[in-house]
Amino acid sequence: MNYKIKLKTIDCFIFDVDGVLTNGSVLINGTDYQRSIHVKDSYAIQYAAKLGYKIFLITGGESEFIRKTYIKLGVTDVRLESSNKKEVFEQLVKAFGVTAERSLYMGDDIPDIPLMKIIGTTTAPQDASIDVKALVDYISPLNGGMGCVRDVIEQTLRVQGKWLGDGAFTW
Repeated sequence: MNYKIKLKTIDCFIFDVDGVLTNGSVLINGTDYQRSIHVKDSYAIQYAAKLGYKIFLITGGESEFIRKTYIKLGVTDVRLESSNKKEVFEQLVKAFGVTAERSLYMGDDIPDIPLMKIIGTTTAPQDASIDVKALVDYISPLNGGMGCVRDVIEQTLRVQGKWLGDGAFTW
């Protein structure tokens, strides 16, 4: 099925963090890790959240700062220290009533593959692993941490006629 046709029914976005919302680099500063995120990704996330989309982050990382930052942007839930992303998604189905068919997932590496095999629409950043790229419906022309999340959210909202609608011009 054509990727753009699949976007018409999406009502849930799920994203990995490291390598998707970040470029995968981690600066180690004493006991703290520092990551860089792209403001255009953040804008698209908060806009989709305002429009009522469910948005989840599933990451193997353990940063409470990531949780707090994205919850403030309207993310429905952030699951940290997730060693089995497929199992975490199954928990989200029970807790929030989301469905695999109406969900879009973006991941970049091998731990994302089991979840990608059950999600309705799968995407990856340009710099994702070759194994992930072989499975997905769409590969963004943008690398992780460089606007790839904005790319898939914007495409989805445009297909659904919601881009530049209510709430687009305020943060």
